[in-house]
Amino acid sequence: MSLARSSQCYRCANVLKSIKKILVSTEFIEKHRESPTDFTRNRKIPFQLLICFLINFVKGSYQAELDRFFQTITRSPIAGRVVSKAAFTKARMKLKSEAFIELNQHLINKFDASFPYQTWLGFRLLVIDGTTLTLPKIKEIIDRFGVWNGSHGEPCPKARASQLHDPLNRLTIKALIHPKSVGEREQARQLLSGILPNSLILLDRGYPAFWLFKLILIQGAEFCARMPLNWKIVRQFARSGKKEKIITLKVTPSVIKYCKELGLDLKPMKLRLIRVLLDTGESEILITSVIDKASHPVEIFGELYHERWPVEEDYKIMKCRMEMEAFTGKSVLSINQDFHANVFAKNLVSMLTFSAQTDLKSFGVKEKHPHQINFSQAIGKAKHLVVLLFQRTTATVIKLIQEFIKVVSITTEPIRPGRKYPRNHKTTKTRYYQNYKRVLS
Repeated sequence: MSLARSSQCYRCANVLKSIKKILVSTEFIEKHRESPTDFTRNRKIPFQLLICFLINFVKGSYQAELDRFFQTITRSPIAGRVVSKAAFTKARMKLKSEAFIELNQHLINKFDASFPYQTWLGFRLLVIDGTTLTLPKIKEIIDRFGVWNGSHGEPCPKARASQLHDPLNRLTIKALIHPKSVGEREQARQLLSGILPNSLILLDRGYPAFWLFKLILIQGAEFCARMPLNWKIVRQFARSGKKEKIITLKVTPSVIKYCKELGLDLKPMKLRLIRVLLDTGESEILITSVIDKASHPVEIFGELYHERWPVEEDYKIMKCRMEMEAFTGKSVLSINQDFHANVFAKNLVSMLTFSAQTDLKSFGVKEKHPHQINFSQAIGKAKHLVVLLFQRTTATVIKLIQEFIKVVSITTEPIRPGRKYPRNHKTTKTRYYQNYKRVLS
């Protein structure tokens, strides 16, 4: 193992050690339990083990998952009965979902402080994007999240989720899950709270708004967004045939009131419109606050906007590989727990694979195309490993991380520039039935 990779294994171990310290702290437990009397007695599934179980990519039946979980911890040859599913259900009702949000924020902070994370021309690249999640048809859940009326069939309960994603380091900085009545722009506003200066935010064409651009700029960050053609200033530029143009974006009367509510000034913004030619011969229009043509020529923005694509892949990982929509409970609390637990668990795997991916990019492989870690395989290998990372000594954790990295380093896939696949809009969506969960995992 290279010296750099060995060093990063120790960094991972130190981050995990700090998280483990938080899990056993009285302050953290008191903050994230529903009642002052919760988690005060010596139970078979205490606070720390409950957290570990929920981040263990739980997708099978409660009882099978519980039995395998405790088999992993105790090193038993048989997956015996330690905790019943009824006891687990009772225990999880005592845990606030915000616990996973705080753990994820701690992980991100530690990662930033410990690892040489990747940037784009000095910017911390961040993407905001949303999706919908299909929920169980339970009255409590429907009352909370609402339903979506499709063109066929019965109304379906769904939630709107959004994330602030770091595509270069494969991390979800923040994530939100709300009722469908909360729009993507409102979620974006909440995600932008506390972003670091020198960040560059990438936005799809559903997000552009004067107030959102202003909100990014006042925090010392920059942005690049794809623009819809229903903006007059964009239509005029599109017809001009020019590659780029510096414009002055003024506030419109319709958003003045909201800008004042957010405490934003109404001064015009000097921005830059850029035309990007697509392989189809069509063009898309981008708008950016990065207006220095010398240091950021127009040619680099097509590649920059393409860096938004990993967030789409990230949602595919969570929804298809991690089966996020196969929720483990039938309450609003369990929906929130599962969502934030999955985000935290995915980020753990991203941190563990960081050194392996860095080595691939730094030294390359003797192949026709550059390679990347097969993250789907890494997720699969991490099941039950994440349990041990919080249950074993630091020395053992380091060995486990080394073995994990060794395996994922040889489980790679080629990156083929320019390869595209047409979207199959007729693909049948997988449905997860609460009464029929898999027994084996």
